[in-house]
Amino acid sequence: MKHTKIVASISDLKCEPEFVKALYQAGMNVARLNTAHITEETALTMVNNIRSVSDSIALLIDTKGPEIRTVNMESPIEIEKGDLIEVSGLDRKSEKGRPTMMVSYNNFHVEIPADGTLLIDDGELELSVQEKFEDYVLCLVENPGKIKNKKSINTPGFSVKLPSISEKDKTFIKFAAKNKLDFIAHSFVRNKEDVIQVQEQLDKLNSPIKIIAKIENWDGVNNIDEILDHAYGIMVARGDLGIEIPAEKIPGIQRMLIKKAVQRKKPVIIATQMLHSMIDNPRPTRAEVSDVANAIYSRTDAIMLSGETAYGQYPIESVEYMSRIAQQVESSKDKRNDITIPAVNNEVVAYLAEAAILASDELKTRAIVTNTLTGKTARYLAAFRGKNPVYASCYEMPVVRQLALSYGVRPFLVEPKKNKFKMVRSSLKELVNKGKVVNDDNVVYVGGSFGIGGGSTFMEISTVERLTYKEKE
Repeated sequence: MKHTKIVASISDLKCEPEFVKALYQAGMNVARLNTAHITEETALTMVNNIRSVSDSIALLIDTKGPEIRTVNMESPIEIEKGDLIEVSGLDRKSEKGRPTMMVSYNNFHVEIPADGTLLIDDGELELSVQEKFEDYVLCLVENPGKIKNKKSINTPGFSVKLPSISEKDKTFIKFAAKNKLDFIAHSFVRNKEDVIQVQEQLDKLNSPIKIIAKIENWDGVNNIDEILDHAYGIMVARGDLGIEIPAEKIPGIQRMLIKKAVQRKKPVIIATQMLHSMIDNPRPTRAEVSDVANAIYSRTDAIMLSGETAYGQYPIESVEYMSRIAQQVESSKDKRNDITIPAVNNEVVAYLAEAAILASDELKTRAIVTNTLTGKTARYLAAFRGKNPVYASCYEMPVVRQLALSYGVRPFLVEPKKNKFKMVRSSLKELVNKGKVVNDDNVVYVGGSFGIGGGSTFMEISTVERLTYKEKE
């Protein structure tokens, strides 16, 4: 079984339970819903279909965040290299008969710098600012093409002062809270304030949903430490990141972001164009296979499929390929690639987690087993990237699904017990019943001495049989 988790995007056009079940059986751990392309009604259908397949599938929903798009275009604008076009956040016509383009942020023409660059439709078209006026900026077309309605606009090296949460975002945050989704992946996170604003919305709704900060601009990269202080995890969204930042810098930034997240014991997802050619082809390119493998070698928690599963011709095959790549890479891991995790504030859980991973790797053990109320112990065990699976017995289903993003963790639900001996036996007996371990297997058990919520305080290494027999409460 693979340790690396797979996030698969699902669209409202293809979300039948049979399809979701096939993705799940192929290796999908988390289903992603993109709010840019769905309504509340279609989103609810998707949620119900996914949950009809398994309660263990985590649900992640994207929010738009502070994005800018072309708007109010009745038809595409044909442009040629060297043309001049007027760009504004206002709905206006050119007094000089030049083509005009309106964007979704009404203060855009005021804030964009005089030497700014605009990249349209994921960088397909480039405009450079030539001159600023009171109600528009005059831009030079750098390459020919068509400007279409509702296409993305990036401004490399410059961030506009857009609010972090749009009205549509608020609507879908409420939807996510009402329907008890697991993650909100917030787009274009620039700093901790962007994360805090989403958290404030969730707090008003008394929702335990976890926030995944999508890193897709320079601000997000530069402020990664403060973002990790407030987010549950991060997604390295390489689409917009590759537009905002020179492409040759992306591999190094990706490795840095993975390292930062792992050291903070927080899940990290690598996303965008991982098996992009499989939208139309039954097999990936060698470069794509290497891209997925390198993300796993770099110790990411999860890898993500977008168009491959949302509207591609080979969605099941895409997940199967990812699973096979993950299994192959994980079986040939080089410990020299392991990330050193610094000791912080004398955390007992961190020391126990590291000791458990070392013991499990060096001794002939079958697995690591832990009981966890919030998922913290399991996430800490995941951070050290051991060879053996981490079986995390949880007391609530939302925690089971939250751990669907953590490397090597296989969460399952158990009934809470009053003392540690009963919790140990309950967890191990459940694993025996599921066929995950047998009585003769050696396992590493990490647990707490003070009952549920008391935190992890001890580690024990023994056979399943001896651990399940030990009692005298």
